[in-house]
This record gives sequence, structure tokens and C-alpha cells, in this order.
Amino acid sequence: MTKTNLARTLREPAELVAADLAPATALPTLERVAARYAVAITPALAQLIDTSDPDDPIARQFVPTAAELQMQPGESADPIGDHPHSPVTGIVHRYPDRVLFKLVHVCAVYCRFCFRREMVGPGKENALSDSAYLAAIDYIRAHSEIWEVILTGGDPLMLSPRRMSEIMADLAGIDHVKIVRLHTRVPVADPARISDEMVAALQVEGATTWVALHANHARELTGPARAACARLVDAGIPMVSQSVLLRGVNDNVAALSDLMRAFVECRIKPYYLHHGDLAPGTAHLRTTLAHGQELMRQLRGRVSGLCQPDYVIDIPGGAGKSPVGPNYVLAAPNTAAHAGDTVTETRYRIVDYCGDVHLYPPET
Repeated sequence: MTKTNLARTLREPAELVAADLAPATALPTLERVAARYAVAITPALAQLIDTSDPDDPIARQFVPTAAELQMQPGESADPIGDHPHSPVTGIVHRYPDRVLFKLVHVCAVYCRFCFRREMVGPGKENALSDSAYLAAIDYIRAHSEIWEVILTGGDPLMLSPRRMSEIMADLAGIDHVKIVRLHTRVPVADPARISDEMVAALQVEGATTWVALHANHARELTGPARAACARLVDAGIPMVSQSVLLRGVNDNVAALSDLMRAFVECRIKPYYLHHGDLAPGTAHLRTTLAHGQELMRQLRGRVSGLCQPDYVIDIPGGAGKSPVGPNYVLAAPNTAAHAGDTVTETRYRIVDYCGDVHLYPPET
């Protein structure tokens, strides 16, 4: 069912065809896609793809398709507006107390829905120059309101443990930086990179390290991936998750339930479920907000509270994230008056996960 003995990352359309991940007839089109957007599928993920299933959710995330050449109105090379909030190269300072620090522009695997797909991969700069890195550190040091630094890119865990250790020490040496958070796919895409040396590099005095794991389907959390996550958690590094709601991957309540439960089993707290960004050529993977809200309503009644992520959208243009989950509280047309010293309280209609309506406070 799945591919085996794939010893190296697949990067060329011809390699995808040879590995039976794409038909030979698609080769000319895939070459056009690869000329614009980076392609890479690691052995760990390639082996998960069921080549007998044309709708395989793992393939849908990583195998390029002709649909990526179809642009839709509203799509943008910078869909969440990083650029207007970038005071120096590598830094995005959108919120007062935290910054994104984009160290590298390479990933272990390239997602077909990536909101930074125009900025990463072959033909782009691989990492910050030494001078840009120092300028970014100076910016963080000069802004005492920055409490958290979020390492992103690209994928920061593509750096060597030695370099990662240097960066962590630089950040922990800034008095007002208390949290360093890394956003990564490496534990699922290349679990062996989460070595004892890498784990040690992430542990630093003076700041608390968090790791946010990106995964979108429960099958990504294989035995090796779970072991990689356990190495981080056992070392005292807390983990949260982030996922993207993707059509044909996890846009049904069973798939979302399995994914969120898998995170919790790995001691990873579900954090964000992102609505798909308006990145170029990704319309075929986006759902509607209404569908996402309905899925969140179903998830609320189906799985433990530990398994509930926040459903959020990055507002196009750079206004930041906003929760867009279903609203369970609706003002009722009447109020309940109380005698004595108690105040008059508006009555509400509370919608449960089944869609049934209940009055609060209840009628007496």
C-alpha cells in the first residue's frame, strides 16, 4: 500500500513519477509547478502515501498538482501581510509583546498550501546573512516589550544543533525575552533530526522553550514521530500543535477528532486550527468558514476539552489572527428582572454542539 525503502528526499517531478506518487502523463505540468514552487517530500512522509488511493490525505498535502497554477481573486504572495510589519530583515513585529524571527527559508518538506510558498525553497535565500541576523538580534534587544520570540521560516529545526544552540543562547541572553517558541514540521517530516544534541540545543537558561508542531492528519504521527516528540517533552519542553483546515485532508469531524486525539496522546496541546490562507494556487485546498465553524461545533461535543483547538483566520493584509469558531451565545429578546439588590440580567440563548437552544438563566 505505501512506499518503502525511499532513502532520500524527493525533489524533482521525475522522482515523484518514479516513486509512483504521480502519473507520467502529469510530468510536464508538474515541472511547471516545480519551476515556481518548491517541492520536497521526505522519506518519512513519502512512505505514508497510499499510492492506490487517488484522494490520499498525505499525498494531497505534499504532491504538487496542476491546480496550483490556477490563481484566484484575492490570493496574494504575502497573504497574511508579513511585509508591512517587518522593521528589519527577518523580523515580523505584528503584536506588541512578540515577534516572528524568520531564520531560514528552507523546510524538510514543502506543503502545497504554504502561505510563504513565494518566499521559500530553491532560488530563494537559504538563511539570514550574518549582518541581517545581528540586526535582528539588535532589534529584539532594543524593544523591551518583546516577551516572546517565535522562530519560524522556513523551518528553524533545519539548522544544525550547534547553530541552534548559539541562537538560543543569544535570545536567552536578552533579559526581557522569556519565551522562545519554535514552529516546526521536522518531528513528523524527519524525526531523526530530533536528536539528543538537538534537544539539548533547545534547552537554555534564562528563557522557556516551547515547540509548536505542525501536522494535519493523524497518520503523520507515526511511531518515530511520536518518539521524536517524546524526546522533546521528556526533556521538559512543552509542545502545542498547529494545523490547517484542508479540503480532502481533515475537513470532516472524524479526521479532525483523530488528529486532535493523536496530539493529546503525544502530550501536545491542540492550539491552532488555521483557516486556509489566500496563498497563490491554493483554492483547491481551502474550505469555507461556515464549514469550518460547523466542524468545530461537532468537535466540541465529540472529543475531550483537551482536544479543542482555536479555529482562527489570519486576516488578509496583516491585521493578525482572529478566532472564528462558532458562537454558542445569542442574546434572547427579553431580560429577567430580579428583586432586591440583584441586577437585571440579559437572558441568552445558548446553542449546544447539537444545535439545540437553551435559555440562560433558565426559566424558573
